[in-house]
Amino acid sequence: MATDIDTVSTLGVAVIGAGMAGRAHAAGYRVAPTLFGGGLPDVRLVAIADVNAEFAADAARRYGYERAESDWKAIATAPDIQVVSVVVANPLHREIVEGLLDAGKHVLCEKPMAPSIADAEAMVAAVQASGRQAAVGFTFRRSPAISAIREQVRAGAIGSPIAFVARYWCDYGVDPGRPMSWRYRGGPGSGALSDVGSHTLDVAEFLCGPIVAVRGAVLSTVVTERPVPLGTAKGHAAAAVSDVREPVDNDDHTTFTAVFASGATGTFSVSRVAYGHPNTLAFDVLGEAGAATFDLNRPGEFGFVDGTAPDETPGYRQVLVRPGHPYVTGGFPMDFPAVGHGQNDFFPLQARAFLEQVAGIDGLPPCASFAEGLHNLRLIDAVVTSARSDGAEVRIDPPKNGIS
Repeated sequence: MATDIDTVSTLGVAVIGAGMAGRAHAAGYRVAPTLFGGGLPDVRLVAIADVNAEFAADAARRYGYERAESDWKAIATAPDIQVVSVVVANPLHREIVEGLLDAGKHVLCEKPMAPSIADAEAMVAAVQASGRQAAVGFTFRRSPAISAIREQVRAGAIGSPIAFVARYWCDYGVDPGRPMSWRYRGGPGSGALSDVGSHTLDVAEFLCGPIVAVRGAVLSTVVTERPVPLGTAKGHAAAAVSDVREPVDNDDHTTFTAVFASGATGTFSVSRVAYGHPNTLAFDVLGEAGAATFDLNRPGEFGFVDGTAPDETPGYRQVLVRPGHPYVTGGFPMDFPAVGHGQNDFFPLQARAFLEQVAGIDGLPPCASFAEGLHNLRLIDAVVTSARSDGAEVRIDPPKNGIS
């Protein structure tokens, strides 16, 4: 039964999926009401659901949720739940999201939004018909450093962007003994490109505006088969495996170039087999009159250079995140210059933003819409099409409402 947000004084929250990212969402909702003062309705941590009942119970215990469920449909039918994060394998997103929207829930769906453009289009139609809030979890939009760079780009501090050069390198797939899971199935583009490339593309457009073409794409599979686990594989972790091996049918490493609507160019490299890089998102934005750089391994700072430095001390300067940069004041317990934070801290900020959307509060920038999630999938599809066409240019229409 649908619940009208105007008739409730408490927002009941649930998370479907108790893996690594699901736990990040669960922890995010726990912290979100403490950020930026009051204003939210009371937030009640109601349930964690996972097909693995042990995972669900452990996450509910760790993060203070009232109960655990083993079926997402129990979340959909629960009258005490209004807001739900969907953090499960990508091929399951559409069925669960549509079921939740039909039940009157507000939905925050992890990226990539769906396994196909057709599924994403159906999900966009479902949210339009539901009248509910729905968003996609591009969490790097909540990075104070990345958001500060965006402010500088938009203010013209580095002039018009000329180039965006980015890599998102991980090594969770470099060991051929790591077990087979849904992450290694799904066809070209559903591997590293969807997993970390979706984030990289979103950051690129967040900073430099819409991409209108991709070209020169190459998708490669380095580890061509993986052992079948004996039990349940959890996240990227190692597990006991059998002697049976199954073929990997998606990409380990992808490179491509892009053109932005502004005329700027982009160069991208994404990988899950980058030895020695557990989680490296790094980029440079090069402008006509300056530049900025970021590395997730040092998330509390960014590099910046412009023409204001004296001739005696030119070059990049280290900018430590501090009050005055986005999300810092009120967003962290110690909102003091140079006090560190990391990727885990982006999830409470994202949860706070989505809860504000649901409550109709004009506060933090809104989360990415389902329309933006669909656009992100069209970019991924364009990269795959380019790779299948020996690197040919593939054009993409920009999103009608731009990048939020």
